[in-house]
Amino acid sequence: MRKKISFILMVTFCIGMLGGCAEKMNTAGGGAEKIGTDFQNAGNVDTTEMETAVSYGTNTEEAEESMYEYEIRELYAENNGKQIYGIEYVPQNAGERMPTIIYSHGFGDTYRSGMDYADTLAENGYVVYCFDFCGGGPGSKSDGSMTEMSLFTEQSDLEAVLTMIQEQPYVDRERIVLFGASQGGAVSAVTSAAHKEEIAGLILLYPAFVMADDTRSEFGSVEDIPETYSLMGLTVGREYGAALMDYDFYEVIPQYDKEVLLIHGDKDGIVPISYSKKAAQVYPSVQFEVLSGGGHGFYGKDVEKTIDFILGYLKELFGE
Repeated sequence: MRKKISFILMVTFCIGMLGGCAEKMNTAGGGAEKIGTDFQNAGNVDTTEMETAVSYGTNTEEAEESMYEYEIRELYAENNGKQIYGIEYVPQNAGERMPTIIYSHGFGDTYRSGMDYADTLAENGYVVYCFDFCGGGPGSKSDGSMTEMSLFTEQSDLEAVLTMIQEQPYVDRERIVLFGASQGGAVSAVTSAAHKEEIAGLILLYPAFVMADDTRSEFGSVEDIPETYSLMGLTVGREYGAALMDYDFYEVIPQYDKEVLLIHGDKDGIVPISYSKKAAQVYPSVQFEVLSGGGHGFYGKDVEKTIDFILGYLKELFGE
């Protein structure tokens, strides 16, 4: 059993014009905090994204030898008659069967929130699949509406994606990792607990284990939940809240007893870090990383540090 807790102190100094700072604010990981901006950008994938992508340049010959070119392809799954849209990143010449990571986005977001992570992971030889939950957000390219969506419909979607990914000839079925942010993190945690024999690892960014408490704070009972209601400016259906009213994440998630990487910012205003601290206590084996000053959705240096944590975790997980 291993429990590792680290506190990463990060101070970024932006000197000069505010525009210079803004150029560094590239986002990754999604989550409800970015609602309003991501929806405007959640259009179709550029055709250039469907072509072979070349790995970023590096300054050392050793680093260049470790990077892979990769292809980006559209790939659909099906669940209960609904189409699930996603894109996969497939490294070239990285092996006949490769370790694979399935990324799940947060509430109201899209597959695009995982693209920055997917680029780097594919360069390092990992297949990555980023998809839209059915009814996951206004910009979703999958079927369904948000009024039909709940924790359990998203778990069912992720299970359908898992089955589809396992069928791909280049995927190593023994090395599949679930990776989720915010609500997608909570869904990934619940799904891994239900399929622990099939899931080799679990990566969680600020997982929204607060969902159940938020629902109970708003409604006194299931009977008090209206047919539709507003949540963070978006309309969800009665089933969204009903699924959470009596749900206890901390009874379910410890059923996943393999290695977990859990990362959370200590300035998160949407999912308080206390929820991840509790998760770190109940998981049998966890690497818990706290980003000082990090909010709900990582930016700039926090993204870089998160990618470093992920790559280190994966190398240790697979003995590379």
